[in-house]
Amino acid sequence: MQLFTTAEAAAYLRLKERKIYEMVAEGTVPCTKVTGRWLFPKAELDHWLASSISRPEGMTRPDAAPIVSGSHDPLLEWALRESNSGLATLAVGSEAGFARFMAGEAVAAAIHLHALDDIEADANLAAVRSRNDLQDTVMIAFCRREQGFLVAPGNPMKLSAIDDIRKKRARIAMRPKGAGAQLLLLALLHRSEIPLDQLATVAPVCPTGPDIAQAVRAGRADVGIATRGVANATGLDFVPIVWEPFDLIMRQRDYFRPPLQALLKFFQSQELGARARELGGYDLNNAGTVRFVN
Repeated sequence: MQLFTTAEAAAYLRLKERKIYEMVAEGTVPCTKVTGRWLFPKAELDHWLASSISRPEGMTRPDAAPIVSGSHDPLLEWALRESNSGLATLAVGSEAGFARFMAGEAVAAAIHLHALDDIEADANLAAVRSRNDLQDTVMIAFCRREQGFLVAPGNPMKLSAIDDIRKKRARIAMRPKGAGAQLLLLALLHRSEIPLDQLATVAPVCPTGPDIAQAVRAGRADVGIATRGVANATGLDFVPIVWEPFDLIMRQRDYFRPPLQALLKFFQSQELGARARELGGYDLNNAGTVRFVN
């Protein structure tokens, strides 16, 4: 994540530093305070600028790139290709993908969020309901997925919970900040009152679930969080944690256009159902249904 100092943010926004401090005091500019210093995430500033643009009546937003940004999922990636939708995928994690969608850089975002205080909560729905800048947005269900700990075949360290990972000093592969699996890990730690620095974390971070699997298979890590489908595909053992909703967010006008319509039609296909059964850990009962509209 690129962070600006106050001076850098002022230069980026072409404002005086004094004005930046005034906006911080008013709570009108995105920022965070770290060890007494105000810092400004560039991605948040870009999103703030894009969402506050005033357009003349009748002027529409420019078309977003034909990309589904956000969380990586093997079944969704396969569906994007097999549906002939013409849509690409950009695996940057749920929160980063959502930010890119809001900034108009992607036609849709794939998300699986987790609330810090309740891993069973529907955090996707809560997140979109809490935003007041999601005009003309619709959230479509793709699936429910089973998330869990990926471990070596036979689970040699006998890991069954986050406290086992801490006590046994199991090396845990991490996902990037804001990725759904990383949010789930933080929620598990919060529930068990375990600080993150008490885990034996492995660097560098793993961008996707298959990267977690590779780290475990190569012996670089003992455990990591990913889906049952990834575990099955890579011959690893799987310790279940939770079933989670995995959804797509898009603009209403884009929902009706050919690329996304091709993908959503494919959600109802027998081919997708067969592929999901092969991978394992998917529930497609509500695939293609509207979960939120604004």
